[in-house]
Amino acid sequence: MALAIASLIALIVAVSFPFISFTVSGVSNRIELTQTATTLIGFHQPVVAIAVIMTIVVLPAVYLLGVFWLQFGLLRDRPLPYSRDIARSLAHLTPWMMADVFIIGALVSLIKIAGLADVEIGISFWAFCAFALLLLMTTQSLDADWMWFSLEGEPLAPEGTQTGLPAGDQGLTGCPTCGLINRLSPHGRGHCIRCHEKLHQRLPHSLQRTWALLGASAIMYIPANVYPIMTTTSLGSSSPSTIIGGVVQLIQMGSWPIAAIIFIASVIVPVGKLVALIWLCLVVRRSSVLNAQSRTRLYRLTEFIGRWSMVDVFVVAILVALIRAGSLMSITPGPAALAFGSVVVLTMLAAMTFDPRLIWDTPLPPRHSLLRRKAATKEPVDG
Repeated sequence: MALAIASLIALIVAVSFPFISFTVSGVSNRIELTQTATTLIGFHQPVVAIAVIMTIVVLPAVYLLGVFWLQFGLLRDRPLPYSRDIARSLAHLTPWMMADVFIIGALVSLIKIAGLADVEIGISFWAFCAFALLLLMTTQSLDADWMWFSLEGEPLAPEGTQTGLPAGDQGLTGCPTCGLINRLSPHGRGHCIRCHEKLHQRLPHSLQRTWALLGASAIMYIPANVYPIMTTTSLGSSSPSTIIGGVVQLIQMGSWPIAAIIFIASVIVPVGKLVALIWLCLVVRRSSVLNAQSRTRLYRLTEFIGRWSMVDVFVVAILVALIRAGSLMSITPGPAALAFGSVVVLTMLAAMTFDPRLIWDTPLPPRHSLLRRKAATKEPVDG
């Protein structure tokens, strides 16, 4: 709770003071954190603006308030109302909080304009850096097992549960939110008795939904690279820039590390995630015990790195809000910003709809079948 309170204080400071200012040829501009989103609305990019403000301010604030609400009730030994619903929602909010990604985007933006204008970092920038660090510490310090045990106790395992056998063969499943073992209905569905999360033996239509989302993201990736992601106007001359063009420009400026970050986050990660998920969908029915572990690790890696592709979107949001000096120097967002943001969101959703348990739904080799039969001779665990 202390980390959550400190994070909220840092966020309040970050949205209350100047974020970054720049000066070029006597013309200056200063922006606040929230202007990185509100400025995009003026350029007819409301969807991108909503995505920016939600991922860096709104959702983290909701998460921290939820943590405070839960911990305050637990410290009093009397959980507050709706604590179970709030605790369940925390797990769903975590992947969409991108304060740490925004910091990388801010650093890339500063390096891009450092040679063009005088840049001054405001109090809000340092406060937001502290907020991103404290938010990460808050999420890491939250013990979900202890929290659910304190809120709802630890119900016993369903009667007749046998150790050493797959849960699916026994009509059981583990809750993806609180981890409790539950018995499913004959139709393979149910609700967790502790957190009330919907349960399925396998996510319904998992592969179909994943294929649909992957197809949509692959289609959106084409305009994301063909159209300019932003247009720079300097002394009345406009110069559109694509994602690859921005990487080349950074290399020409000598900023090899930043160019590598943008190239990895905007090109390698989205393409790699698409290829990895497509490959998993193709081979999921042909897994074996030997390669199921490596494929599960690949899925976890794919699920983890997807959010970092938002770096380019945040760079555009910061530069568009900051560089506004008329015909002398200004930056406007291009149509690729929305397309690339869609690619990031769609690939994240594709990873969430893919059920990694399908990787293990393959007949085991004979020697593993023998181990199964030996495990089946163990005494049932009642409770």
